[in-house]
Amino acid sequence: MSRTTQVVDRAHARSTPPAAKPADPPRRSWWTTRRRDQLAGLLFVSPQLLGSIIFVLLPLGLVVYYSLHEWNVLADTFDFVGAENYRALADDPNLPSVLGATGLFSLGLVVLNLSLALLLAVLLNQKLRGTVVFRTLFFSPVVVSLVAWTIVWGFLLQDNGGINGLLDTIGVDGPNWLRGEATAMLSVVVVQVLKNVGLNMVLFLAALQGVPAELYEAARVEGAGRWTQFRKITVPLISPTILLTSIITVVGSLQVFAQIAVLTQGGPGTSTTVLVYYLYQQAFQFHHFGYGATLSVLLFGIVLVLTVIQWQMRKRWVFHEQ
Repeated sequence: MSRTTQVVDRAHARSTPPAAKPADPPRRSWWTTRRRDQLAGLLFVSPQLLGSIIFVLLPLGLVVYYSLHEWNVLADTFDFVGAENYRALADDPNLPSVLGATGLFSLGLVVLNLSLALLLAVLLNQKLRGTVVFRTLFFSPVVVSLVAWTIVWGFLLQDNGGINGLLDTIGVDGPNWLRGEATAMLSVVVVQVLKNVGLNMVLFLAALQGVPAELYEAARVEGAGRWTQFRKITVPLISPTILLTSIITVVGSLQVFAQIAVLTQGGPGTSTTVLVYYLYQQAFQFHHFGYGATLSVLLFGIVLVLTVIQWQMRKRWVFHEQ
């Protein structure tokens, strides 16, 4: 290689910039859009989540804890007894009658409430004059104070109350509704049905208004009567609402207390002593707080089992779940 060539190569090497090093990959920021959205979601649900933990999960855990103890407030003792309260629950001679009264009340309330609410919703779904007034009248007891409603009905159902006064005008000698074993439970059920039937009526009414009118027109063209339309079109399409109202009504029927406490105090005898009122007696009248907590666990188990059964049965008869 000549000297001239070497000089040219060195000059070219000096004039050529060095090859650029490959750039480092950009560092991903920790505060990504996904994490920001997750934090926003957690902040939005945190009040409800915190409330559920404080007012639902924590009390439920404490109830189970208290059911394993004998807590005597008057003697200021709190002793661990293990499963003793649960053994006492199994041997309680009053428990069968209490569960029987609870089942009878729940069955009567659910059947009458749902049937009457659906009937009223079908009638008030017609495009007739005055239906808005009747909807308001039937729904108004829902917003009335429960205690005030029950007290008024307590006066009406007395031996010399308003109901027997009306019966006396037509020559009928009415019974003492709240003191007869055959009528006390019926009276409490009817009072509760009249109080809350408007809520289920509104839910059914909203579901009925969502059923397409074209389906009824097609059914009428095919010669289907009103009863067939109701069974084949109305009931299947509003079945999700029927499921919702049945769950709400069943759970509510198992938690009834104020009506029993005001109207009958569990009597006559134990004919209207439902589980919640019996729990109240054991815990706050007899000061057996440990046993009262055990009854609370039993009530929770019953509500849970019935709710799960209804939820699983939806696959057989709820239209959108089949």
